[in-house]
Amino acid sequence: QIDDLAEVDYSLSRLPEVFRSFIDLDLKGLVFPAGNYTDSPYVAASFTIPDQSDSMLYLAFSEYFFQTSSFAYYTAGAFNMTIAEEICSYFNINTEIFGSITPEVAKYSVTPYPVMLKLMSTEIPIISLQQDSFMLEIQGSLEVLAILPDSTTQSLFTLNIAANTSISLNIFDKKLMGSLCLHR
Repeated sequence: QIDDLAEVDYSLSRLPEVFRSFIDLDLKGLVFPAGNYTDSPYVAASFTIPDQSDSMLYLAFSEYFFQTSSFAYYTAGAFNMTIAEEICSYFNINTEIFGSITPEVAKYSVTPYPVMLKLMSTEIPIISLQQDSFMLEIQGSLEVLAILPDSTTQSLFTLNIAANTSISLNIFDKKLMGSLCLHR
């Protein structure tokens, strides 16, 4: 069990190979929704690690590992979140702000009401490995809801979002550091 949302099958995919100077262990690395072991919609491709002998331990993660992780967390709803009224009011986000940007919202909301934001992933995020980074493509929607005086909500508008980012990881001064670049 990784957390409440996902589990990992790290069973051996073949018997270990023992050599004079190293042991080669091939682990499955399939991530699936917690309590719901399902076949992955992805196919694992084999890969090899370049021969190097200057370190004690080498770990390699395939694109398949990241794809099944994305699938498991998407299936479990991890990419859906609600940003509550308390957080929006802390940043002073209300219908008046959206009314100044979108005239349709101004028509419906003369009195400023607090808002709630719902972020939802509409498709499984796509993760692909590149030479020095990995790419993340995510599609989703953002729904803005006004919180009315009787505690009901009214949808103001929905934005569809498509983001394409690359993430590079490096080790500096014994710390793993990441760099995120939004492409679109």
